Amino acid sequence: MNTENNATSATRQMEPIKYKNLLINFTTEFSRSSSAANGATKPRAFWRPTPPADSLPGYFPLGDLVAAGDENINGKRVTAVVCEGIAQNAETKALARPDDYEQVWRDSGSQSIGTLWRPVPPEGYVALGLVCSNDNEKPSLQAVRCVRADLVIASNVGETLWNNWDSGEQPPFVAWNVTPPIAPPGEIYFAAGTFIGYNNNAQNSTGISAYSLRMQIPLKINPSPAVPVLSGFVASEPEEASQPTQIATLPWFAVEDNALGPLERFRKSPYYHFERTDLFALIGYGHNTANKSKLFRWTASRVLIDNILRIFTRLTSIEIKTAWPTAGLKTNSPIGFSAQLNELFTRTETSNSEWTTSRGMEVAALVTKNKAVAAYQMQSHYNLRRLDGTEVAVNFAYADSNSLHFSVYPEEDAESSVPPEPVNPAQPATDTLP
Repeated sequence: MNTENNATSATRQMEPIKYKNLLINFTTEFSRSSSAANGATKPRAFWRPTPPADSLPGYFPLGDLVAAGDENINGKRVTAVVCEGIAQNAETKALARPDDYEQVWRDSGSQSIGTLWRPVPPEGYVALGLVCSNDNEKPSLQAVRCVRADLVIASNVGETLWNNWDSGEQPPFVAWNVTPPIAPPGEIYFAAGTFIGYNNNAQNSTGISAYSLRMQIPLKINPSPAVPVLSGFVASEPEEASQPTQIATLPWFAVEDNALGPLERFRKSPYYHFERTDLFALIGYGHNTANKSKLFRWTASRVLIDNILRIFTRLTSIEIKTAWPTAGLKTNSPIGFSAQLNELFTRTETSNSEWTTSRGMEVAALVTKNKAVAAYQMQSHYNLRRLDGTEVAVNFAYADSNSLHFSVYPEEDAESSVPPEPVNPAQPATDTLP
């Protein structure tokens, strides 16, 4: 069995990305829309995504791809394809055929002739890419699909993919990819892999419409662990977590994985599970056997290690406090994207400033006579896994000033605890009043 068959078999197992009533998947199979411009100084060829009917039935491309040279790109490139999903709450159809095509460029300066067309979408829909024909005839209205406007996000003109400026061909033409804007928390914006273009120079590109697909990052939430409660004058360690508390599911193109190249990620682990497991750790216990109140103090670790977090981001590209990929961070992904984790998952609903420090906290509790107190810290442990359960990178943990919980035994008449305060970890803690 050859590599291409293995890849196709693995691709069938990918569940589609669902956004409202739009289904999104990916294909590595293409048919050539036009021959390469052999006479040009920068030869190119245009390719039509051809999602296989057996594994991706009902899927359509959003436009063609442009590739440098004349090399066969099958199995080497990947692009998004779309399918009509089940409508909810009287939603209109997610996809529509173009009403027509508008010619934007005709290649008449080389031995091979190709024509580029912009789909004319119906009202309420947008086109995400150009379509090529190898003659002067308009493409079939069945060739691509337009997408309902609320299912995409307005985007920016990206990098130049190809132009004919050095060839002397007329009219001049330039093709660009699409760069998504910064995604808000809990969403991913990603380019379809198609291209946009204009039959003039780059200075006129501001009038071109560009769009990206969008998705919400699925977040599975399991019950949080119960806060430990003292049931006697002995403090036992809290129980270990039996399952992750939250699981964010990230698509293959939004994750770096040193063990797998981009297409290997798509084929072997089309999704990654980013797990957050909450657990309680005992940070201090005191039993006041004296006849007067007593102050107990401990230092609670913040558990966050800056170097480990930086290593995690470098290995995976995933940012915790903001969107990624960030400026200066090169991602090994064939799909341009912007992603940002849900603030509930990262515990940054109110502030992300506590992710920038590893300082400990001084914890104090004033306990009346014949009472016992235990201080617990809720810690969140993060782990990124492939679909087969194997770990991708280093794991890390986080806790902040809102993570502390106290339990007093016996409960009645217990005096209130002193709120925790930041402290220099090097400062010794005492367990009695000065």
